[in-house]
Amino acid sequence: MPPMAVRAYTATTALGRGRQAQADALRTRRSGLRRNDFGPLPDGEAPLDCWIGRVDGVEDAPLPEPLAQWECRNNRLAWMALQADGVLEAVAAQVAVHGADRVAVVIGTSTSSIGASEEAYRRLQGDGGEARFPDDLARPIVHTPHSLGDFIQHATGLRGPCVTVATACSSSAKVFAQAARLINAGLADAALVGGVDTLCGSVLYGFNSLQLVATAPCRPFDTGRTGLSLGEAGGFAVIERAQPGDSGLQLRGYGESSDAHHMSAPHPDGLGARMAMREAIARAGIDAAEVGYLNLHGTATPANDSIEAAAVAALFPDTLHASSTKGWTGHTLGAAGIVESVIALLALETGLLPGILHSDTPDPACGPQIRFDNAQRDIRYAMNNSFGFGGNNCSLVFGRA
Repeated sequence: MPPMAVRAYTATTALGRGRQAQADALRTRRSGLRRNDFGPLPDGEAPLDCWIGRVDGVEDAPLPEPLAQWECRNNRLAWMALQADGVLEAVAAQVAVHGADRVAVVIGTSTSSIGASEEAYRRLQGDGGEARFPDDLARPIVHTPHSLGDFIQHATGLRGPCVTVATACSSSAKVFAQAARLINAGLADAALVGGVDTLCGSVLYGFNSLQLVATAPCRPFDTGRTGLSLGEAGGFAVIERAQPGDSGLQLRGYGESSDAHHMSAPHPDGLGARMAMREAIARAGIDAAEVGYLNLHGTATPANDSIEAAAVAALFPDTLHASSTKGWTGHTLGAAGIVESVIALLALETGLLPGILHSDTPDPACGPQIRFDNAQRDIRYAMNNSFGFGGNNCSLVFGRA
């Protein structure tokens, strides 16, 4: 595919705001996970016994008055993340060159602003058929999956195609693929891509009902792993067609698949994962041996990690450095794709190849590509895997021009 230049990129996670905070925490192996303190809870009820990756300061950062129509926790985090690392300036630069009508918005999320809907139902006014949302939450836009995309478009003033992608945990990886297609089809000249997901009751108790949540910090690819740690995050990138002479970072390939094996379990042979990775490498026009770092989906659930590791071992040589960074941030669901793409881009920019936190006993079923320790070396290509419920998978290849 024609390469797409990455003009700016950022992430805000439990590790802090902006990509420098992410890089510093990765380098020093400082986790952002904490014991679950997310609420509110009914009187006397204890929080779910687990660890979470919670972003500090969201509760104290209301949206500016002109954006109050979209007020909710998810859009607050989106606004917070959007202001870091020169992303808004990069958007303005694209508008100056191409016009606001030619810059697309493609944003991923899993639950969008469902936390606001939960609150609205908790605070229902009236009885029976007369029940209604309280006035401060009677804003239809925050009760739709497209709340996030609509908010970002209005917050930035962009007027190109606007799409919210909701494919569970692959959502904000697939935004890169969709934006590249829009640009290559001539429907846009540039795009603001990204993703945001925030913690809420539906997420915490929903995943717990699936028996996927660990009571201790998650341990990806460890022989004793028991489940995931949930997190929240927001991140963005600005991409456009690469120009002759570009020397920065690029999106070089993407691969997507939908094996539709099961609503929540991965295909036992990793069929969809292999298809997505193969397609991304092929679209990038490189050999698998040229990939220096692979950020794995690596949720720390027993089935996911062993199946993904087998798929990686079937495609890549032993020299690959592959790891899951969810021990740092938690599994940020619809934001995982953008957060872990930012980490892959940081690996290209800084040469820091993260290992895995909290894990100390490698699962013997996993291949030599899975690395627990950090490494430092220059690489030319980095990948990110994001695999969603329902077998909806996406792999991305980034490179240096």
